[in-house]
Amino acid sequence: MLRTLTVPTAKRTEMIDVTDRVQGLVRDSNVRDGCVLCYVPHTTAGITIQENADPDVVADVLYKLEALAPRSDPRYRHGEGNSDAHIKASLVGSSVLVPVRDSSLVLGTWQAIYFCEFDGPRSRSLHVQLLAG
Repeated sequence: MLRTLTVPTAKRTEMIDVTDRVQGLVRDSNVRDGCVLCYVPHTTAGITIQENADPDVVADVLYKLEALAPRSDPRYRHGEGNSDAHIKASLVGSSVLVPVRDSSLVLGTWQAIYFCEFDGPRSRSLHVQLLAG
């Protein structure tokens, strides 16, 4: 079962916790055990699993990504001016796979699924594929 969530973003770079939205799709499905694939079909956005207990972790991740791929660099050649967003999306990745047990995501105590925006604000898509085990 494939579902698509719309994820509105408000900033050029941000990480949005989508765990509850993905869990809602799992809960509403017939999948008791299996896994869920979350896939971002954009070249300037990504998805990751990260700590959700301390918001400073998200701030630190965004800080380090900016340090690794700053917004402007005279050596960038891509004409749209968003080369950094492409690089950050490649570093983060476009999918995560999460086990499902008893209709619940199997995540660690402090883990959450984050949609990562690197070229916003925009209205983005997140494809969620539920796979029965």
